Amino acid sequence: MIEVSKLFEYLDYEVLQGGVHGEISEVVFDSRKAVADCLFVCISGANSDGHTYIDDVVKKGAKVIVVEREVCAPTHISVIKVDDTRRALAFISAAFFGNPSEKLRVVGVTGTKGKTTTTYMIKSILDNSGHKCGLIGTIETIIGDKVIPSVNTTPESYFIQQYLREMVDVGCDCAVMEVSSQGLMQSRTAGILFDIGIFTNISQDHIGPNEHKDFDEYLHCKSMLFKQSKIGIFNADDPHYEDVLNGHGCAVETFGFSEKAQMRAYDYKLVNEGGRLGVDFKVSGIAEGEYELNLPGRFSIYNALAAIAVCKVFGVEDDIIKEALKEAKAKGRIELVKVSDDFSLMIDYAHNAMALESLLTTLKEYNPGRLVCLFGCGGNRDRNRRFEMGEVSGKYADLSIITSDNPRFEKPEDIIEDIITGISKTSGKYVKITDRKEAIAYAIHNGKPGDVIVLAGKGHEDYQEIEGVKYPMDERDLIRDILAEDNK
Repeated sequence: MIEVSKLFEYLDYEVLQGGVHGEISEVVFDSRKAVADCLFVCISGANSDGHTYIDDVVKKGAKVIVVEREVCAPTHISVIKVDDTRRALAFISAAFFGNPSEKLRVVGVTGTKGKTTTTYMIKSILDNSGHKCGLIGTIETIIGDKVIPSVNTTPESYFIQQYLREMVDVGCDCAVMEVSSQGLMQSRTAGILFDIGIFTNISQDHIGPNEHKDFDEYLHCKSMLFKQSKIGIFNADDPHYEDVLNGHGCAVETFGFSEKAQMRAYDYKLVNEGGRLGVDFKVSGIAEGEYELNLPGRFSIYNALAAIAVCKVFGVEDDIIKEALKEAKAKGRIELVKVSDDFSLMIDYAHNAMALESLLTTLKEYNPGRLVCLFGCGGNRDRNRRFEMGEVSGKYADLSIITSDNPRFEKPEDIIEDIITGISKTSGKYVKITDRKEAIAYAIHNGKPGDVIVLAGKGHEDYQEIEGVKYPMDERDLIRDILAEDNK
């Protein structure tokens, strides 16, 4: 139980009836989870409005209701009005869990690309330097030995505060989290003063009816992180970085390849040998020395620079950073899986045309014997994605292996035919193998010296969704099974 008054210390509010006295047992924003003596926050969402469930939560014993407009409620219920219930939920949740972010050094990473990999790099370095670092992101939340699969890149504020509280309780001294533009727009991180905020890059993405109305709004939402950060670390090579800086209240550090960056990468070389696909580079400025990554591409250097800059703020020694970066990787993000000394195979989450084109053009820089791209497309999604991905793979890959992804309620063969329509606009070669395990086996068994094979679309996912059912399917397990069967 906690005093109601403590939950509203940092909020402007109006008491419509009752008051902010007494104690509550829980904070709830989903009416189905209401319990006796709880405080219920009415959230106006895209699909439902919490204000319409007041009768339901009262019947379940709710004691305090937080609203954005006047409502009808029994006289024994306290009704508190705020301007923005989503923002209020963030501050109320922080207070309910004892303001855990104040007991941690919190790092937030925002940007169109690179958030996931950068957070794992930071966690790897900090863990190797003696810190205990929690993580919240697109793939999972990691709290000590506990792993929670993610639904959103940036969870609802209540869960963020709950996770930070659990991190404190298991002895974490720091946390790194992906901070999406949607999360910032919906005040999910309100009430957190980030020790460090990172800007990786921004491009035309997430613009649409269910996300951001235009690029300016997207840019503005990204910039919000740096109004609640002590230190901001920015990619100085991004053409919009100064726009993101607009109105910031933080100390500023920069990284990149350009001379104006305070920490600069130079003399980088791509490495493709013995099944290793990586990049080596040198750094000058805030950090100095030579670094190796077992991740491909110039963009991996940007992610590493951001991680290095953060860990220098933490006082981590260069040698520890270098060794940790060699091992750092994010599940399903250009994740190399060793199957042969003759060719390289990786798993990546690229599941739209823009991501696939970025991935394949990066891999082409390694001058592989062949670039082989295995992919499918999800069912019951924008059909144009299939044509576009087919065209991209046909343009850049030497061989496309078209297979099933998450067909959902569509027939895999129908989706594949749409992909073939896209590929047919190019001169690219392709094979069609509907069963994903058979397709992966074909890729491995037909791998040639110097090939780079990418399994695209599934990434960190460990299931295949068919007609409303998620069946277990992890590409790493499929690869292990294929190799084991070959050795029998």
